[in-house]
Amino acid sequence: QVQLVESGGGLVQPGGSLRLSCAASGSISSLNNMGWYRQAPGNKRELVATVTRRGTTNYADSVKGRFTISRDNAKNTVYLQMNSLKPEDTAVYYCNVLVGWSVYWGQGTQVTVSS
Repeated sequence: QVQLVESGGGLVQPGGSLRLSCAASGSISSLNNMGWYRQAPGNKRELVATVTRRGTTNYADSVKGRFTISRDNAKNTVYLQMNSLKPEDTAVYYCNVLVGWSVYWGQGTQVTVSS
């Protein structure tokens, strides 16, 4: 089994910053890609950013230049630094990891950008 523990969500004003963390544990010897997705009310879940074990990153166009994904392989943890947040970034953010050929999701953490 794989466990994912997310943290770091909350309420922030437009232009502010938040940092999300997701720690993986359990049967993760074949941990590969790690990433973040988000889902706003009434919308489909969408990719935010991913990072490979070697550090290659991929971002949605809507967050390029504002968000930075990183990972600490020693801690099996992925981070999402979110700067210059906009109201349209409001969503539940989900951690996503690939272990072998299996995909696992975190429970989600709410990010609300509002004045």
